[in-house]
This record gives sequence, structure tokens and C-alpha cells, in this order.
Amino acid sequence: MSAQAFFGAFFATCPRGLEAALVEELRGIGASAIRAVPGGVGFEGDLAACYGANLHSRIATRVLLRLGHAAYRREQDVYDAAYEVPWQRWFTVERSIRVDVTAIRSPLKSLDFITLRIKDAACDRFRAECGRRPSVDTRAADVRIAAFLDARHVTLYLDTSGEPLYKRGYRSERGEAPLKENLAAGILALTGWNTEEPLFDPMCGSGTFVIEAAMMALRIAPGAGRSFGFERLLAYDPKLWRSLRDAAAAVQEQPHALPVFGSDISGRELRYAHENLKTAGLDDAVELRKADVLAVPPPAQFGVMVVNPPYGVRLVSEQAMADFYPRLGDALKTRFAGWRCYIFSADTELPRRIRLKATKRTPLFNGPLECRLYEYHVIAGSLRRPRDEGQVAG
Repeated sequence: MSAQAFFGAFFATCPRGLEAALVEELRGIGASAIRAVPGGVGFEGDLAACYGANLHSRIATRVLLRLGHAAYRREQDVYDAAYEVPWQRWFTVERSIRVDVTAIRSPLKSLDFITLRIKDAACDRFRAECGRRPSVDTRAADVRIAAFLDARHVTLYLDTSGEPLYKRGYRSERGEAPLKENLAAGILALTGWNTEEPLFDPMCGSGTFVIEAAMMALRIAPGAGRSFGFERLLAYDPKLWRSLRDAAAAVQEQPHALPVFGSDISGRELRYAHENLKTAGLDDAVELRKADVLAVPPPAQFGVMVVNPPYGVRLVSEQAMADFYPRLGDALKTRFAGWRCYIFSADTELPRRIRLKATKRTPLFNGPLECRLYEYHVIAGSLRRPRDEGQVAG
């Protein structure tokens, strides 16, 4: 496949709920025919669009190149569709492969068997064309093949990203139950934070929100420090890729002190956050301190607070949850008047327990877990709901 003549159809996956934000990102890198569907965004483009999406998207999980689409009724139909793809035009037989399959409402019984049949089809096509077949490596494959099955059709892709795009390359310590980096970046986008106003995460854990915020403020491309799957494909254009990386580096700002702040009650988590900031080269850009979210003073008179409080298994008991949220609401009301506060949680009891009135509730998914991003415009005075709210007087 000639790099110069290349123009293809792509699908960028993302956490559910962030599709609209991803559409805006892809517009900015020159993609065309952009269309959002649950779980991702389809688009068309040349190699520059493909490379740019991988380099610049803070929200996408993977960028997949579509190579085949066919109707199916049985496993053999899926094998036939995969065999029709001229895999040898996209990568050499020396490259190791793995196959990943996802499905929604597929009538086929075993995704493991479908995965095996697609792998067989790709290997059989190579053997027919080249006399040899590629090896399979389920852990560190050179090339990833992806397939998506709905009730009637199978779509086949090459993964141009390789490792998921949320793996920026800076995380040396994970800490406790961190958010994926692209979900954190998407949440920051949903807050409308403009990168100049103060941003504060008072339960920062290993630092995902504050690191993503610093990278946004300094215009650091999220993919600047890693490699990608497209570098192992035959259509790879190293000159084009080098020019895109150079252009990204030219607009990147040198790290300097930012109005980005984090705190946590756990010294261990703060050590993780410091280590991750250092690995990212951002240890001078973000101010961290040890503090309890229920007592910490605001780092500025106004700004954006974003927090992913412990919930579910991260708290020791149901009673602890019932006690924590009203106290968090009181802390926000008492000390953070003038702030826009965003709380990300899967706890359906949070809105009732925190006793603040949310101005917006945005459904998001943290993996398979359905969550909400609650927006609170904190003003001076009480935002407590009357205890008899919603009740009809007798």
C-alpha cells in the first residue's frame, strides 16, 4: 500500500459518554466524514489524519483502520470475510499478530472461537500469498487485528495505535484505582476548564487529573513520548511522522509553574503522584500537598475543582459512604464558594447524600461501570435541600 496514495476509513474508540468531545478533537486534526456512535467516532482521512489522531487525541482509546465489512450468519462467514482481506499488503509475514474481538447482540456462541477463526483466516491468507504464516503473540504482538460483530455484520480493522492511547508513558506508579488517562482528559474537557483558570483535585491519588491538566496547559501532545502500531505497517511514512512530531514539539511550552493543584490525605498516593509528575517532566508545573479533602483550603479564590472520590469497594463500609458525602458537601459549601466543582462517581446515592443541587449530570462509563459527572456551581450560603423536598403536604 503506497503511503502517498493512502486514504482510509477509521474508527476511534473512546469511553462511552465522551463521543462528542472526541468529535471536536478529530475536527481539529483534519479528519473528515466524522460521525459519532456509542463507544467511538468514525472518520476518514489520509496518513496525516491517522498519525495526528494518535499523536494528539487525549480522549481516544485506539484508532482503528477499517479493512473489511461483511454480512455473516455463521462462523464460516466470518472466516471468509477475514480471508478476503489482503493482510500481506499491510504488514510483512515476519510481524507477530494478535486478534481481539468485541460483539454486541451477535448470535454466535463463542467469541473465543471467532477469534481463532479470524486468526486462522489471516494466517491462511499469508500462507497462500507468501508461503509462510505470521506467528501469534497474545501479549506483545507487532500487529493487532480487531473485529467487531453486531447482530448481522462483521467489521475488520488494523489497530494503528498499538498500546492503548491512554498509556502516555509517564505512569510509573498506578496508586489505588486510578482513572484511565483518556477518561480523566475527557472529564476535564467536559468541565470547560480553559487551562488558565485554577484547577484543583483535592483527592488526587496518583495524579491523573493534574498531570493531564498540566499537559493540556503546556500544549504537550499526549502521544509525544511513545511509539505506535502504525510504525510497523508497510504504509508507514517516517518522514511524515517526523514532521508531525516536530510540529507538535514546536508549539509545546517548557514546563513552568501552573495554577494546577492537587492534594491527598494519603502520603503513599502523593508519593505516586510526585513520581508520575517527575517521569512526565512536570514536577515543577503542579503544586501538591498532603491534606484532607474535608479540611483543605482552596488554593485560589475561584476555579475548577474536579474530584473522583472513593466509592464502592474503595470505602470501608456503606456507613462510611453515608457519613462522607454530607461532610464533603458541607466542605464545598463552606470553603469553595465561587468554584465550579465536578464530582465523578458511580455511587447512585451521592446526589442525595451530598445535599447539594447539581446543575448538570453527565452519564459516563469507567470501563463497564456506569458513572455520572456531577456539576455543582457553589455559591455562598446554603445549598442544602429541604428535608421535605418533593413531599406533598398532608
